[in-house]
Amino acid sequence: MKPYSIFSLARNALNYHKDWSRAWRSPEPKPAYDVVIIGAGGHGLATAYYLAKEHKVTNVAVLEKGWLGGGNTGRNTTIIRSNYLQDESMAIYELSRQLYEDLSQDLNYNTMFSPRGLLMLCQTEHELRAMKRTDHANRLAGIDARMIDRAEVKRLVPIINDDMNCRYPILGAYYQPRGGTGRHDAVAWGYARGADSRGVDIIQNCEVFKILRDGGHVTGVETSRGTIRARKVAVVTAGNTSPIMQSAGVQMPIESVCLQALVSEPIKPVIDVVVMANTVHGYMSQSDKGELVIGGGADPYNNYSQRGSLPALEHTVTALVETFPIISRLRMLRMWGGIVDMTGDRSPIIGKTDVQGLYVNCGWGTGGFKAIPGSGFVFADTVANDRPHPIAAPFGLDRFAQGRLIDESVAAAVAH
Repeated sequence: MKPYSIFSLARNALNYHKDWSRAWRSPEPKPAYDVVIIGAGGHGLATAYYLAKEHKVTNVAVLEKGWLGGGNTGRNTTIIRSNYLQDESMAIYELSRQLYEDLSQDLNYNTMFSPRGLLMLCQTEHELRAMKRTDHANRLAGIDARMIDRAEVKRLVPIINDDMNCRYPILGAYYQPRGGTGRHDAVAWGYARGADSRGVDIIQNCEVFKILRDGGHVTGVETSRGTIRARKVAVVTAGNTSPIMQSAGVQMPIESVCLQALVSEPIKPVIDVVVMANTVHGYMSQSDKGELVIGGGADPYNNYSQRGSLPALEHTVTALVETFPIISRLRMLRMWGGIVDMTGDRSPIIGKTDVQGLYVNCGWGTGGFKAIPGSGFVFADTVANDRPHPIAAPFGLDRFAQGRLIDESVAAAVAH
């Protein structure tokens, strides 16, 4: 660090950082933009960043009804992997994982990407066969993942219960060495700063009430800060996609449900990989602060709640206690919930709509965080060129009418 940087840090530490420059501007909305992006979560910010960086489209506004990253981006468990079953899913999630590898360098912002490795436990014979099938599919796609036996599981996760007489014994696992975690707020802040530095307006506390149309063409949006005109509108509002799209007369084949998680009190390092246990409906990793990050499946009923419920979390923790006996002695530090959009095939919707100039990116279900870079990259290309990016093309809204489903219900039901 240069000497003047040290003095600057010391000076600002004493004056409560009042002289620090903002990471991004807080502009007033302009009357019109080339592109309006609704939603300043990770996907929306990444879309704006790649529009500016890759396609030189900078007359862009990102509108957020609350604060930047305050939705699902700040309410997830930060797991990153690409070992899905279907070719289409592998393509977009692997693109995203690769972009995460160099994202800190690209944004010049530490996103704290940690390729610590990820295990998907096999605790029944059926699950073991299913994971072997995924292993074969991933190998054909060139994804670095492999099956491992009980002994290697125990070596990687010493705290796991490997007793073969327990209710759900460990039969093996599917291991992706370059899977891992990132820092959710750092990803959002990095993309925000990168987009802002390229001229994108990020406007917080600006709720969109309605998407405006003139016949079959989009013309702009009606917001809490007035009407904003736009040639193109891109909707990236996880958890609230249906109401926004209904305002434009477009019905979405999605359901919104709450997905819950919790963290324990901080403890010394006990697990340095991510472990997903689908049979017992839970997964766990350890944060850099020592907290155990624990989550499970989505609520079985539609709702827009962002608060956790004790019965759901009790179900998750009860199941995990047998697999990780150590957690029975820990106290819960905090809990939360996020609203996720679920499609019938548990795969996202990315692309154009029947309304000219209106685009949508939603339906990521429980896998939104891991997809942020890849999603933003292909969606920006789709919006800029008014045609689906080759990787995004299979995820079009029309696949439901045509019966071209991308079934990831097994890979994405509780997997994150």
